[in-house]
Amino acid sequence: MLPAVTFKGVTKHFGPTLAVNDISFEIRPGRVHALMGENGAGKSTLMKILAGVHQPDAGKIAIAGRQVCFANPSQALAAGVSTVFQELSLLPNLSITENMFLGKEIMGRFGSPHRAEMAQRTKEALSELGMSLDPNTLVSELSIAQRQFVEIAHGIKADAQVFILDEPTAALNAADVQVLNARIEKLKAKGKAIVYISHRMDEIFAICDDVTIMKDGAHVATQSLSDLTPERLITLMVGRELNDLFPDRARDLGPVRLSCQDLRLTPEASPLSFDLHSGEILGLAGLEGQGQSEIVRSMIGQYAANSGKVRIGSQTVLLPVTASAGVRNMQQLSLGFVPEDRKEEGLLLGAAIRENIGIGLQSARPGFKPLAKVADVTRRIMADLNIKAGSSTTPVGTLSGGNQQKVLLGRYLASDMDILIIEEPTRGVDIGAKVEIYRLLRELAQRGMAILVLSRETVELIGLCDRLLVVHDRKIVSELAGAEASEHNILNAALTS
Repeated sequence: MLPAVTFKGVTKHFGPTLAVNDISFEIRPGRVHALMGENGAGKSTLMKILAGVHQPDAGKIAIAGRQVCFANPSQALAAGVSTVFQELSLLPNLSITENMFLGKEIMGRFGSPHRAEMAQRTKEALSELGMSLDPNTLVSELSIAQRQFVEIAHGIKADAQVFILDEPTAALNAADVQVLNARIEKLKAKGKAIVYISHRMDEIFAICDDVTIMKDGAHVATQSLSDLTPERLITLMVGRELNDLFPDRARDLGPVRLSCQDLRLTPEASPLSFDLHSGEILGLAGLEGQGQSEIVRSMIGQYAANSGKVRIGSQTVLLPVTASAGVRNMQQLSLGFVPEDRKEEGLLLGAAIRENIGIGLQSARPGFKPLAKVADVTRRIMADLNIKAGSSTTPVGTLSGGNQQKVLLGRYLASDMDILIIEEPTRGVDIGAKVEIYRLLRELAQRGMAILVLSRETVELIGLCDRLLVVHDRKIVSELAGAEASEHNILNAALTS
């Protein structure tokens, strides 16, 4: 069987910058092919060449054995290449059908759009993904996951043979990720080739068959994932062993900073208790959806626990706490919360770095009194965290994912919090930025901060944390020292509890 896509010597310059350098590999039909590498490795540029956004300076691309060169994305789609970028291209004020046929409307006998025919074809394309959406629904009324499925359905309608999914799960919750994975399996079964770009190691090994690694615009390797481990894959990406990515663990722990006592997430759940020490990074591990998020969010009022209490210093907070006052009350007790979805819950994307970091200083002071030295503090934080931006007035929405995450962490560093609860600390950032964030969190712990971490990446929890609590069915079923933890004993504790 012919390869779905063949790259041979593909090269692309942007001025003096060599973005893609002599890339050659194949993508096979009926398989999910991961494309991995740090930010700046050339992944997106290569996919934009395949999608017709850019044209190569040298080299050849073949689709099913036929050489192609696309002048624009429309030509690529017509040739069977469908792309779902992170920045979705749907127009929210139009219906699903209108988006699907935009610029390619089916016309009736008297020169007017044949709406019934277009709606029927839209419905058929959606049904191939198991979706039963009304074709006349406005895109603005759809969830992020549904919008991505509509983008995929657009490719199905065009009879695409190659689907490029760029960070498809970055804005999805766990349930939507499962739905997306099922849709991807349907595409595989139909013989489609899927290129999957993601920084999430667990996703890569769960749904992908092959992987190509790029570094500095060059091809490093193309292999079957069955021949690799996460550790080996990371080594190929960064040129270092996994152990070199994480800083040394804490040698000595300080006093208890936070004590969670007799927490019941639901009336039926067993009570759970744990302590978090100064200088410690504590991780909540286990299978996804077992209550880890509810445990941390109950402390700040984003989840209504049934009962329990949290003791911070000499203060005791009875649970449940209200959503309106929970975060503010905990900030007054020097506890900061970094949410998983930094774009929706954490950052003001249209505001400057200085304003985003300044929120932490101001929110710790009743009445939001202005602070004269916000600019000076922001410059110091930007230097300490190596935030790459033109100035402190740069809008946060223009930064890379890793720099956005560092701005969010900088907010709590600026406000001198004693305790930090952080969900998915490296979500959507490349391996280089991950290493910087790991170093930052360890430095904060060495200064005496107590840090509680949630992550879907078990390798990350094992490498970063001093101690792990394995959660199953809304209770803590095992405690492991970070140095002794492994994916095997974490999974064993989660499954045999």
